[in-house]
Amino acid sequence: MATPEAAFVQCGDTLDYTPDADRVTAEVIQLADGRAGAMCHDVSSGVRGAVQTEGVFKVLKTASIVFLDGGEVYWDHSANAAHFRKVNDRDFFIGTAVGDAASADTTLLVNFNVAPTWTLDAMREAVLSVPTGTAAAGGFGYPVRLGGAAQLELTATSEAQCVDILTVDRVAVGANPIVQAIIRPVTNGSGAAVDFSIGLANGTSTTDADAVTEHVFFHIDGSDTKIYAQSKDGTTTVSATDTTTTITAGSAVANRKELWIDARDISSVKLYVDGVRVLSGTTFVLSAATGPLGLLAHIEKTSGTTTGKFLIDALRARIAQM
Repeated sequence: MATPEAAFVQCGDTLDYTPDADRVTAEVIQLADGRAGAMCHDVSSGVRGAVQTEGVFKVLKTASIVFLDGGEVYWDHSANAAHFRKVNDRDFFIGTAVGDAASADTTLLVNFNVAPTWTLDAMREAVLSVPTGTAAAGGFGYPVRLGGAAQLELTATSEAQCVDILTVDRVAVGANPIVQAIIRPVTNGSGAAVDFSIGLANGTSTTDADAVTEHVFFHIDGSDTKIYAQSKDGTTTVSATDTTTTITAGSAVANRKELWIDARDISSVKLYVDGVRVLSGTTFVLSAATGPLGLLAHIEKTSGTTTGKFLIDALRARIAQM
């Protein structure tokens, strides 16, 4: 009898696993292929056991941060708790949040090893960009791609400058979008003439992001470390308002800021900085917007020799049938 080319061994949702240390039931581990798993039972070091890699699990959650339904969940290896991001450690992706988890919650549900499906992704899909100013090799011009990130930069040339990224694809206002933006403010402007904005918008401007007729933005002024938020829907305008959170200029992991826009309720759009809701007492609205809405990152200066540089590590949105 010929040797079979593929002989069934076991279901893929439960794998044999031989740990190098004692493991206990429901302990979260990372497998050799990078995926997350949960121990099916207690297993001693060097003894073969089983680990579950698929399904919805209730896991411990980091205190004082929220998770939004469908968002990424990482395992904080040192703290043994779920977090919304990883740092330069042994942290790893475990799945997506099932349902929202509030700041005070101690656990959340996670669909193991399932990644979000992004409807819009400015770092991977078609975008538009129309720079204003004098382009120069190695200087001002179109956004520069650095690996999976995009760099938006203003130079010291004494002139009005603007550079943007706007997704070609858009979504309907009522599509229940949730936006994830991750930025590194390399230099947040050497003068007040510099403005940086990022978020949802129905278009762009070659001079001033405030002029975009429908938007919800996080906003940073040059020479200012404060993060502001604003919205406009053609009827109601909420001017740039201090979120009481700040940036620290730099290009390292520690300088990252993760910004979320939750537009599942367009009559009360909710904003988050590093997993914490900001400006809960301010009502940002898109109720009168007609859309469609895309993702926009935008940096500008009105004049002068001031400079600014921002790295966009992620700018994407997922939508859902609520």
